[in-house]
Amino acid sequence: MGKPTDGVIYGVRLRTEYDYRYIGLTTKSAHVRLRQHFKEAGAGRKTPFYDWLRKQNRDDVIADVLDWVCGLDRLGRAEIDWIAYLRREGQPLLNLADGGLGPIGVVWTAEMREAARIRSTGRPGVSRFGEENPFYGGTHSAPQRAKWSAERKGTYQGEANPNYGKFGPEHPGFGRVMSEESRRRLSEMRTGAGNPNYGRTASAETRAKMSAVRKGRPMPSSRRSAHTRHHTNKGVFKQSCTYCVEDQAKPSDPKPEADS
Repeated sequence: MGKPTDGVIYGVRLRTEYDYRYIGLTTKSAHVRLRQHFKEAGAGRKTPFYDWLRKQNRDDVIADVLDWVCGLDRLGRAEIDWIAYLRREGQPLLNLADGGLGPIGVVWTAEMREAARIRSTGRPGVSRFGEENPFYGGTHSAPQRAKWSAERKGTYQGEANPNYGKFGPEHPGFGRVMSEESRRRLSEMRTGAGNPNYGRTASAETRAKMSAVRKGRPMPSSRRSAHTRHHTNKGVFKQSCTYCVEDQAKPSDPKPEADS
């Protein structure tokens, strides 16, 4: 059997109101299509209509059949006519497009984008993990990653950083301590081949730049010197420092007895 060619034009509204909020077409029943709309809204789809639908009680929303149409071409034309008619009547429709079969190239204006940004600010997202995520196992192409990198370069540097100039209790990360489990997992992720610099060697040009930047800055000549300067002299003990552990394990020297 081929695809159905007949369908209906339906309008979505609240039971207690006569204003339609959305006009659509379907080759199924209006009841089935409304159920699909609620499913898409629950999945987190972000459009004015689905934002409105998420706020409503499912039992308070109905879909009225406005027109029966034979033929897909006439069905698409009928949807366009109904949307145009109800907009002229002042109905508060949330349709982004003018209707018709398939996408018709809706171009968002700056005002539409700003309104969508305000609606989505602070909204808890719908997270899907593992195989439930539609992008599971996918990888963004190199050109796409390069494009994002160029767009974001310098975005959060200096005063553009939302935490610029915030210190102490004013900083959102103040007082936060990473758990030992998180530390261990990060360490495992960045060890060996997981380290972004694994197997890489800085070029002569890069080494020259690093040398120029550090010129004149007091630098310890060895790890032992750094341990003495930053740990021993300041009374600091770090479990990750080999010399701190060794010094702690050494028996303390007995104090010389004073002459009688």
